[in-house]
Amino acid sequence: MSTSPSTAPTGTTTGWRLPDVAAGWVTDAGLETDLIFHRGIDLPDFAAFPLVEDEQGSRALDSYYRGFVEVAAGAGAGLLLETPTWRANPDWGARLGYDAPALRRVNARAVEGLRALAEEVRDRAAEVQVVGSIGPRGDGYVAGEMEAEQAADYHRAQVAAFADAGADLATAYTLTTVAEAIGVVRAAADVGLPVGIAFTVETDGRLPDGTTLGDAITGLDAATGTGAAHVLVNCAHPDHVAGGVDDGAPWLGRIAGLRVNSSRQSHAELDEAEELDEGDLSDLAATTRGLLGRLPAARIVGGCCGTDVRHVAAMWADGSPVAR
Repeated sequence: MSTSPSTAPTGTTTGWRLPDVAAGWVTDAGLETDLIFHRGIDLPDFAAFPLVEDEQGSRALDSYYRGFVEVAAGAGAGLLLETPTWRANPDWGARLGYDAPALRRVNARAVEGLRALAEEVRDRAAEVQVVGSIGPRGDGYVAGEMEAEQAADYHRAQVAAFADAGADLATAYTLTTVAEAIGVVRAAADVGLPVGIAFTVETDGRLPDGTTLGDAITGLDAATGTGAAHVLVNCAHPDHVAGGVDDGAPWLGRIAGLRVNSSRQSHAELDEAEELDEGDLSDLAATTRGLLGRLPAARIVGGCCGTDVRHVAAMWADGSPVAR
């Protein structure tokens, strides 16, 4: 197995893919909702990244990630350790008092912390990869307005911090527009770091701006020369994602995995909710497995808002949900 950082030179990441692991890849869950509702940690602006610079916060993060090490070990699967940096970009960072040098420091520290954990647990999983997590410039539930080149300029510093710190790849989560996704891919190519793109969808299976999932994936690939390592869908219940899946469509082969919400509520309803909707673990596991059966290339499985290690363990409980 490998835990060594990616060393791809600038501009050569097209065609990069995760190592083949027969059982697939375990990734984590709803980090922020777990920390807030289960561990009693206050996260202003839903930002977990400041915890990497706090001793107590670092212990909480370490405890969180180790749960997924055990899931991967039990499944004989690969493990993606993804940094708690979804909000560690200029706009959200500024709200929390982080300027550009401070953001570079905290993004690097997040990678370095997970690199150390990866080295420690390297014999517990089939493979371990460290992933730099990127979030949208704006609200993950509202369509953004940036053009692709603006997005590339905006996200480049964070991707560069991940690359310099030794991340294996980056993944941009909860993206709401194709333009921002294109920008992230171009920024990652500039610094030579492979990148995955995760779109979010509404209850109808479309992106928040109304773009169909198929059009989003094909548009992204057309604009970047298939520059994204893979595509995922996150922050939606499997039943919502299923509404956007066109069985047999060639673009389904680009979807490498899912990070699903526990709740069937819409994004607008979740925004207004004062209590955590954890859903039903067995139902979520069953609906996730059913959806994965329609995604021929899916091999990454984890959770998003409302989920924790219990939900991910349930998805993997009866053997790999993606091995075919």
